[in-house]
Amino acid sequence: MAYNVRDFGAAGDGVHKDTEAIQRAIDRCHAAGGGRVLLPGGGVYLSGSLLLRENIELHLESGAELRGSTELADYRSFSEDGELQLHSGVPSYVNSEYDGRPKQYFLYAKGGENIRITGFGTISGAERIYHGEEKPYHIDGAFYPRIPVILTEAVSQLTIRDITITESAFWTVHLVGCRDVLIDGIRILNSLNMANCDGIDPDHCENVRIVNCHIECADDCIVLKNTGAFSGYGPCRNILIANCTLVSTSSAIKLGSESTDDFRNVLIQNCVISRSNRGICIQLRDGGNVENVFISNISIETRRFSEEWWGRAEAVCITALDRKGGVCAGQIRGVHIENVSCTGENGIFIHGSEGHLLRDISLRNVRLCLEKRSKWQTDSYDLRPCETDGILPSKLYGVYLNYAEDIRMQDVRVYCGESMREVYGGAVYRGAHCGEISGEAEERMG
Repeated sequence: MAYNVRDFGAAGDGVHKDTEAIQRAIDRCHAAGGGRVLLPGGGVYLSGSLLLRENIELHLESGAELRGSTELADYRSFSEDGELQLHSGVPSYVNSEYDGRPKQYFLYAKGGENIRITGFGTISGAERIYHGEEKPYHIDGAFYPRIPVILTEAVSQLTIRDITITESAFWTVHLVGCRDVLIDGIRILNSLNMANCDGIDPDHCENVRIVNCHIECADDCIVLKNTGAFSGYGPCRNILIANCTLVSTSSAIKLGSESTDDFRNVLIQNCVISRSNRGICIQLRDGGNVENVFISNISIETRRFSEEWWGRAEAVCITALDRKGGVCAGQIRGVHIENVSCTGENGIFIHGSEGHLLRDISLRNVRLCLEKRSKWQTDSYDLRPCETDGILPSKLYGVYLNYAEDIRMQDVRVYCGESMREVYGGAVYRGAHCGEISGEAEERMG
C-alpha cells in the first residue's frame, strides 16, 4: 500500500517544512505492517531529520526532491543515552575528534530489515549552510563532523536504488553494521571542492553490492571503513563494487584509513575512474588486516587537484603504517590486480613499514602511462596519515615498492611521456626493505 505524503499534509512547495507530514506517513506505513511512502513528482519537500523504519520503502517519483533544511535546529542529534533530540544553534562539538559516529542526521534508520530508498527523484543535502573558509580549490566545513545525508545502522536487507543525491557536506551514504546491502544505479553529484563529502561509506558491513553507480565528490567516492565508534559490528567483508564511473578529489575507491577491524573478500571490477586525485587506495593505519582483494578490468585516469588533498595522483596506492604512537597498523596480504589501464601523473605505489610488510601482491596485464595533467608539482609520494608529515620526496616510477615481499609482475608495461621525463625515475623502484619480487616491468619512453 502507498502512503502519499501530500495526504498527510506535505506542501511540497520548497518553502514550508514538510518534516512532520513525511514522518507521519512513515510512521503510519510502519504501523500498518509496511509499504511505500510516496513523494509525488513535481514537488520540493523541505525537511529536517527523518527516521526511517522497518519494511518501509521511501519512494521519490521523477521530479520529486527531498531537500534538507537550511536551519541546523531542524536536525536531530544523538544524546549520550542514545535518544534522539532536536538541537538548537551551532553544535557544541565543533571540530571535535571524529570516531566515526555522526552527531546529527538527515535520513536515519537503526535496526530492523527491509528498508528501501528508491525512485528517480533527488535528495539534496543543503551543502552551502556548512561552508567555512572557501578557497579556489577547497572549501572547509564550518564545523566537523557535519551531517550525513543517509545514515543506516544495523539494518539488514537494505536497498538504495536509482535515486540522485546532491549537495552533501559530509559522508553522503554512511552504512554502519549493515548486512545484505544493495546499492544499484544511484548518482551522487557533490561539489569537487567541499571537504569530506565522501560518496558511499560501508562501515563494518557485510555482503554489500555497489553496482552501476556514477559518483562525483570531493574526498573518496566509495570507501570501506572500520571506524572505532562501531567496532562491535565486526569486519567489513564480502563486498562487490562493479560497473561504476567515478570522479574524486581523493581516492575513487578506498579501503581505510579507519581500520580497527579486518577487510576481507573484496571484489572491484569493471569500473571507470577519471579526473581523480587517486585511483584505488588501500590505506591501513589501525589494528585491522586486509586480505583477499581482487581488482580487475579497471580504467584509471589521475591528476592532482590541489595541495589540500592527500595523494599524489597514484593510480593504485597500497600502504600500511602506524597512525600514531600506540596505534599500530595490521597486515596486508593477498591483493591481486589485473587488466588495468592507468594514465596520469603517477603510477602504482606499494609501501609498507617496519613490522608491516605487504605480502602476496600480484600485477598482471597492467598498463601505466605517465602524463602531465595538472599544474601541481609531481615530485613526491604521500604516506599520510602517519606519525610524520608523510611526504616522501622522490622521482616517480611506474611501480614503487618498499617494505614488500612476494610481489609478482606479469605483462606490466610502463610508458613515460615527454611531459614527465624530468621527474621520471624508471619503470620499477625496489626499496632496501623488499623481499622476493618476481617478474619485470617493460619500459617504453613516449
